[in-house]
Amino acid sequence: MPNQENTARLLPDVAVHAQPHLAGALDWVGMADIQVPVLFDAGDGEVQRASARVGAFVNLNRPDKRGIHMSRLYLQVEQALSTQTLTADSLHALLRGFLDSHKDLSDRACLSIHFEQLVRRPALRSANSGWRAYPVCIEASLTGDEFLLEFGTEVVYSSTCPASAALSRQLIQDQFASDFDAAKPVDHAAVLAWLGSEHGIVATPHAQRSVARLRIRPVAGAGLHLIDLVDRVEHALGTPVQTAVKREDEQAFALANGGNLMFCEDAARRIQKALDADVALSDFHIRVEHQESLHPHDAVAYASKGVEGGYGSTP
Repeated sequence: MPNQENTARLLPDVAVHAQPHLAGALDWVGMADIQVPVLFDAGDGEVQRASARVGAFVNLNRPDKRGIHMSRLYLQVEQALSTQTLTADSLHALLRGFLDSHKDLSDRACLSIHFEQLVRRPALRSANSGWRAYPVCIEASLTGDEFLLEFGTEVVYSSTCPASAALSRQLIQDQFASDFDAAKPVDHAAVLAWLGSEHGIVATPHAQRSVARLRIRPVAGAGLHLIDLVDRVEHALGTPVQTAVKREDEQAFALANGGNLMFCEDAARRIQKALDADVALSDFHIRVEHQESLHPHDAVAYASKGVEGGYGSTP
């Protein structure tokens, strides 16, 4: 039986053999969609374990070398992410480990992590609550001593069209003028009944499920606070989608929609104003998408912090 030493000698490693006719430096080499559990605290002090898809890469700046050590990246990802809570410091250390294990081959490393975080959200009026799954994307890179961190999520909300609301009100006015003679006194009870009938409210504005996709760059030491970010954005919009809904909650949601009529431009500016006030963010990118019920296409708006050389230069 072969022992460990001579077994190692029997295992070929063709990656160490150069191919001069194919020499060249490569921007990034690594693995995408590594399946691994991650531990994440969304900001409520409760660490959750989630199933994640991870990308791990380094550059290959030695034209004479055929490949990198992918198994080293994989083992570091598996060890770090499945046992340590995700923080800026832990990600920085993981990327440093990538470079230390490839110091003869690479001087840049990057990492992407995608998963969903469950957050309990209260109902609008009733004493109920339910879970919302917020997608989380974390991207980090290390070049020399320069560490960059990006954090992203999505907020789903309802948007009621202001133009449609105005046109609906006009039709209701027309119906009122038709049903009630201007020359006669208006009967309070009759008007009240009319307002509560389908005959009276002849038109309603169109609304649609909408999505705000967010990417942020936290300032150094600010951390990855998902719940704070979501709370800030949902409060600015006023109409986030709900979980547990009783009739009193649905009525409150209808009231919120009526009090927060918005085009996609309005929604983008609301979020922009809310994030501008957050000193923990060095930059942010907003993509607002209103998935129209009137049109077969979507209405879309972008906004950013406006930092020179930042997110505002790309859609």
